Amino acid sequence: MTDDRKFKLHHGQVGAAITVRVHPRSKQNKIREILKDGTIDLNLTASNTDQDINNSLIVFLTQILGNKKGDIEIIAGQQGLDKLITILNLDADEVQTKIMNYLK
Repeated sequence: MTDDRKFKLHHGQVGAAITVRVHPRSKQNKIREILKDGTIDLNLTASNTDQDINNSLIVFLTQILGNKKGDIEIIAGQQGLDKLITILNLDADEVQTKIMNYLK
């Protein structure tokens, strides 16, 4: 077999994805519940601006998950309250375990 590829493949990064629904201007940051579709419903003390909500969400998730801010990215919903989040360096099982431990 010859190597006729004109490109080089690389290993992707390992991670997980979650969906969240944010309720800003709350008294405290907390996970309210996990919805039937798996969405994480949470409160944030952030103001109602998209930038404040997004920054507060990332900081809150780093506290729960124990990883760096750079490992968490909002990839959809930057201007809404429903968001899709990627989390690098943790697999789906690790993310679920950390969230369930937070809820205890």
